[in-house]
Amino acid sequence: MNLGRISVKRTFLLLCGGMTASMLSVCAVLFVMTGERWVLTAGILLTACAVIWQFLLMLFFSKRLSVFTGELCRVMDRMISGSEEPVQVTDSETLFARISYRLSRLYGIMQENRRKVDVERQELQMLVSDISHQVKTPVSNLKMVTDTLLTRPVPEEARREFLKGIRSQTDKLEFLFQALVKTSRLETGAIRLEKKEAPLIDTLAVACSGVVYEAEKKDISVTVDCPDGLRLSHDSKWTAEALFNLLDNAVKYTPRGGAIRISAEQWEMYVKLNVSDTGKGIPESNQASIFRRFYREEEVHEEQGVGIGLYLAREIVTKQGGYMKVTSEVGRGSTFSVFLPSRA
Repeated sequence: MNLGRISVKRTFLLLCGGMTASMLSVCAVLFVMTGERWVLTAGILLTACAVIWQFLLMLFFSKRLSVFTGELCRVMDRMISGSEEPVQVTDSETLFARISYRLSRLYGIMQENRRKVDVERQELQMLVSDISHQVKTPVSNLKMVTDTLLTRPVPEEARREFLKGIRSQTDKLEFLFQALVKTSRLETGAIRLEKKEAPLIDTLAVACSGVVYEAEKKDISVTVDCPDGLRLSHDSKWTAEALFNLLDNAVKYTPRGGAIRISAEQWEMYVKLNVSDTGKGIPESNQASIFRRFYREEEVHEEQGVGIGLYLAREIVTKQGGYMKVTSEVGRGSTFSVFLPSRA
C-alpha cells in the first residue's frame, strides 16, 4: 500500500476504526474472563468517548490543515508573482517555521533568477539595438551604391570608386561580425583562455605586427621596451588580440609623425603593460565610457571602427584575472595600462 496516496481523512478513519476494534476486542476478552456485565458496559462507554474525541480531533486537524494549506497556496502565489516575500516565523521549532524558512530561501532564489533574467533581457535588447545601429549605415551605403550602378550609366573611373566603397563597407561589416563573434564566445564561456608561461616579448611582437603597416603609412614610430627574460603566465593568442586592439586605436587617433610606446614592467603581484601614444587624448568626462561596447566619441566618427576594440580588450584581460585603466590628457595623448597577474 502506498501511504502517500491515502488522504488525511481516510487515514483518520482507518486509525479510528482500528482503535475502536481494538478496544472492543479488549472489552470482550475482559468480559469473557470476568463474566461481569459492567466491564462490558464500561468498555463500550470508553470506546464511545474515544471515538467522539477522535472525531473532534479529526475535525480540528482538518480545519487547521485546510487553513495552513490555503495560506501556503496564497503565499506561493504571491511569491510567483513577486509581489510579496514570505513572513518569517520566529518560533523555529514548529513545522510552519521550517516551511517558512525554506519558502524564504526559495523566494530569494526566485528573485535573484528573475533579476538575472531582467538583466540579460536588457543586455540582449541593448545588443540588438547596437548591432542594428552599427549595421544600418553600411547596409544603406551598399544599397545606395548598388542602386546607382544598376540604374545609371557610370564612367569606368567612377565605377571603380563605387566598387572600392562597396569593398570598404563589406570589410566594415565583416570586422563587426568577427568582433561580435569573439565577444559573444568570450562572454558565454564558449572560449576558455588557457594561461601558459611564455616570454612576454613574443606576445608583444605578434600584437605589433598587426599595426606596423598602418603606422608606417602615417610615419608613426612604434617602440617596445620589454625585458628579454620577462616571462608571464598568460594566454598568448588572446592577450596579443587585446594589445592589438589597444595599438590599433593608438594608430588611428595619433596624428602623422606621432609616436607609440609599449613598455612592460614587473611588479610584485602583476606585470604592468603600458600602451602610450601622442594622440588627441580623451576628455576626462568620456574616460569612464570608452570601455563600453560600441561606444565612440562624437569627435572620431570620421575614423574607421565600430567601437568594440576596447570592450573586447578589457574582456580578455578580465578573463585572465587582470584589469585595465586609462590616463589621458586632451592634446597630449593617452596611456592604457594593462595589469596581468604574475602567477597563474
